[in-house]
Amino acid sequence: MPQALPITRQVAVAVSLTAAGAQAQSINSLLILGSSTIIDPVERYRDYSSLVGVANDFGTTAAEYLAASLWFQQAPQPTTLKIGRWVATAASGVLRGAPLSAAQQLLSVFTAINSGGFTYTKNGAAPTTIVGLNFSAQTNLNGVASIITAATAGAVCVWNASFSRFEITSTTTGPTSSISFLTAPGSATDVSGTLGMLATSSGAYRADGVAAESAVAAVALFDSSYGQSWYAVVVLGSVNTDHLAIAAFVEATTTKHVYGVTSQEAAALVPSATSDIAFQLAQSRYDKTMVQYSSSNPYAIVSLLGRILTVDYTGNNTTITLAYKNEPGVVSESLNTSQADSLKFKKCNAFLAFNNNTAIILNGVSTSGNFIDTVTGVDWLALTIQTALYNLLYTSTTKIPQTDAGNQLMLTSIEAVCAQGVVNGLLAPGVWNSGGFGQLKQGDYMPKGYYAYAPKASTQDPALRAARKSVAFQVAAKLAGAIHEVSVGVTVNQ
Repeated sequence: MPQALPITRQVAVAVSLTAAGAQAQSINSLLILGSSTIIDPVERYRDYSSLVGVANDFGTTAAEYLAASLWFQQAPQPTTLKIGRWVATAASGVLRGAPLSAAQQLLSVFTAINSGGFTYTKNGAAPTTIVGLNFSAQTNLNGVASIITAATAGAVCVWNASFSRFEITSTTTGPTSSISFLTAPGSATDVSGTLGMLATSSGAYRADGVAAESAVAAVALFDSSYGQSWYAVVVLGSVNTDHLAIAAFVEATTTKHVYGVTSQEAAALVPSATSDIAFQLAQSRYDKTMVQYSSSNPYAIVSLLGRILTVDYTGNNTTITLAYKNEPGVVSESLNTSQADSLKFKKCNAFLAFNNNTAIILNGVSTSGNFIDTVTGVDWLALTIQTALYNLLYTSTTKIPQTDAGNQLMLTSIEAVCAQGVVNGLLAPGVWNSGGFGQLKQGDYMPKGYYAYAPKASTQDPALRAARKSVAFQVAAKLAGAIHEVSVGVTVNQ
């Protein structure tokens, strides 16, 4: 074939893909922190999309399962849940073996071994060699694990069918508790690799023991390490001093979170009582903490969170208020008027029975008295504006100039989020009752439900401009609100 010139000599076309935008922190997510040893301090958490997965890991009696059950029972059903480990008591060191393939799990692989062994180190002591392991009579991998347990004093071996791996745990706890990777015994048949517990076994890892941590320390760790992956948190087994510390932390953290507390203190029903957690938290007036009283279920707040955190803010008319909503799996409270008023006074929620054979959530408030749907809705607004502006800067193929035109690009992104807030029902047209800015004055009617303003670029402080900071954008947003109580006057004339 004769030689030909490449077409790129005359026409050159370069194609580049623009960067995909960052995802905003999801406010449809719950973190349950529990003290079960199923999850070790290295793994720290697991994600679940159904209750079946939780049951497979924790069984159906653990606190983590009982709380998760209320989450997944809500309607519409939540789809994501994170369960994390709170090291409430000192943890044991553990060696998690590599996941074994179907071929590696064949019982014949193990029954062929009648004089196996390995060397390991426990709790930092001198290496110990185990020999004489006879698996020939075993009928399942649990039996193999029991043979290892019997030979290793101070350690327990189990077969974890859910993860297809062997696990060896020290019987001691705290920072000195540990189990090393296994090595060859020097004599006998080496089973280190057969168990998937070599340092080179793909997927095997060690989780050394650690000291106990406070509940607030656990929440702080999950905020600093995984804060963008969860929004609400409940801490199973925490006491009132824990609640007060966690509520203070969640209120102050820069990442958006809310904290849920279930109270079973009968004192919450007594207006003059001041020892209960509902009263104590109400004195602090935290926006980001919410309390529910339940005499029968220590995890009731999970159901409340499951309802509010299923809101799809990208939809049309999708926002809700918690009042009048249901709590599947939670027994309703039969209270008198004085007791219900006590809960209202203490900014405490409950699932209450009414005399028309219905049961609904009241009062739908955080400990500040602000409605929970307002708190979560405003967090959505802030996070979505933040992400929209970040993505404008991140995905732009050119710079956003420090000019009125550049500021308008930023304003357009802000207004697009506010417009969606009107579409989903969070915001609505109304009269602005606060101090004004820009062209907005107190008492003005906002026909769009929001107003975004940026000063002229020429008015910006030169030092701020030199530092490449933006002008100060301001947004006025009018909440749509919600009707909770109705008063009707009827006059009948005959």
